[in-house]
Amino acid sequence: MTSTWTFEEIADDDVAQVVALWHACDLTRPWNDPHLDIADARANPASTVLVARDASGVVASVMAAYDGHRGWLYYVAVSPDLRGAGLGRAAVEAGEAWLRAAGARKTQLMVRTTNDQAVGFYERLGYADQSTTVLGRWL
Repeated sequence: MTSTWTFEEIADDDVAQVVALWHACDLTRPWNDPHLDIADARANPASTVLVARDASGVVASVMAAYDGHRGWLYYVAVSPDLRGAGLGRAAVEAGEAWLRAAGARKTQLMVRTTNDQAVGFYERLGYADQSTTVLGRWL
């Protein structure tokens, strides 16, 4: 399915709007500084933040990163008043296209286990539980 939405690399003027979008979509947590996450993604050539805009400004985002083995999607966000219009699918497709161009053959993402709506959305796009446990540790 081809989207009518265009996604482009985030610009300096977009940062505050993207952070506000992530807050509106409940994607942020106190231990993750969204400004730092954006800055880190922009500073690393193996990652990016893509945004879609309309006349009101930024309405969707996706962060994509390629670790040399797999591609990852983060911060897939759609303005709450535009949900259901195909913009989430378009964001995922934009992130996947960026990762494909970077050399990734597989895309993964993490969803909080309590977020049934997001899990259902990704399952409808062909994503499946990978039967793995994600472990982490702060450095």
